[in-house]
Amino acid sequence: MRLLRLAFLALALLTFAAAPPASAGEHGSLFVNLTTDDPHRAAMALAFSKSQMALGHPVTIWLNDRGVFLGDLNSAAGKLSEPQTMLKEAIKNGAQVIACPMCMKHYGVGDTALLDGVKVGKPEMTGAALFKADTKTLTW
Repeated sequence: MRLLRLAFLALALLTFAAAPPASAGEHGSLFVNLTTDDPHRAAMALAFSKSQMALGHPVTIWLNDRGVFLGDLNSAAGKLSEPQTMLKEAIKNGAQVIACPMCMKHYGVGDTALLDGVKVGKPEMTGAALFKADTKTLTW
């Protein structure tokens, strides 16, 4: 009986090992909850998003809490210049970027001060991205 179980396990492992990798479209999309304005943490999130987009995964970046400063034109100078450049590149390459309106109001980020391509969130828009079938979420 033990030999039979080992044979079954070996067959299962060989089957999975020999299977071709799934295409990116079969893995769904990525929803990144970006809550920080820390340049290093933001750059990590955006670099990960970029790599997943390069693999064909659709990406939505939700600028939440202090993350709204990444989408703020008034924060472009200084410590946020690198992550903002990365955010602009993500938008250019097809990422959907949504800013939390409640967070914008709390931190004084105006609608007219957003980088081109950053959308002010609405429940329907954010929910459509977050609850799309086969969507994975990550938070920074």
